[in-house]
Amino acid sequence: MAAMLGDGMPLEQCMSTYFTMEIPTQRLTSAAAGFFEMPVVTRVWTTATVLTGLLVQCQILTPFQLFYSFRAVFQEQQYWRLLSTFVYFGPLSLNLLFHIFFIQRYARMLEESAASVAHFSWLMAYAVLSLLAIAPVSNQAFLGTTLSSTLVYIWSRRNPDVRLSFLGLLTFKAPWLPWVLIAFNVVLHGHWPKDELCGIAVGDVWYFFNDIYPSTHGGHRPMDPPQWWIRLFERGALAVPAPDSDIHAAALNRDVAAPVVPDVR
Repeated sequence: MAAMLGDGMPLEQCMSTYFTMEIPTQRLTSAAAGFFEMPVVTRVWTTATVLTGLLVQCQILTPFQLFYSFRAVFQEQQYWRLLSTFVYFGPLSLNLLFHIFFIQRYARMLEESAASVAHFSWLMAYAVLSLLAIAPVSNQAFLGTTLSSTLVYIWSRRNPDVRLSFLGLLTFKAPWLPWVLIAFNVVLHGHWPKDELCGIAVGDVWYFFNDIYPSTHGGHRPMDPPQWWIRLFERGALAVPAPDSDIHAAALNRDVAAPVVPDVR
């Protein structure tokens, strides 16, 4: 420990100085504020995704404990797999950061534009149950990417006039985003990504019955959450009244999303 640094400072003194430096509290406070500004469902999903990636990276968990299997869940009672399959995107890597980016952008904007937490959580419950139902048919073990694709598709359909840039090379309108991502996967991996295709199918069903069907059927909204679900999340608060127009409340904030997603990287 008697080694010297280039400027003549003993190593012990250098280490002491380093660890007693004042922490940039302003940056930490800003990061913490940004985290808690996220809507609750998006915040929980993001946190669970990061923690799961860290636990796998540290070899505390393994992917074999997290994937969805009908037999493991319903015959061996490993019920945690019903949720763990949606929060594992791999260990710490660029791929994980890419998916966290999509959660932060699109899940957050959908939740912020939803009529209430109950409405967005009902959308998430529909997507989760639908994907779990078709997973044995599509032979998917991890459904996080598929759930993310569902939300991206719904957001893209609700924001048809938003312009996006993909890798700074291609500019297009939001409804093309799911298909651009599919084309990118085909070029990159050489096969059609069934997870994203399943996500689009599930998202299209929701979009049709939630955003298109009501305008042609007297305002009837079959995908709105029931009152018991709203009471569960809002502690007895009344549902947000539907607007007078035939446009769903979640589609009224389209212009808010435009500056939030200048680029898709």
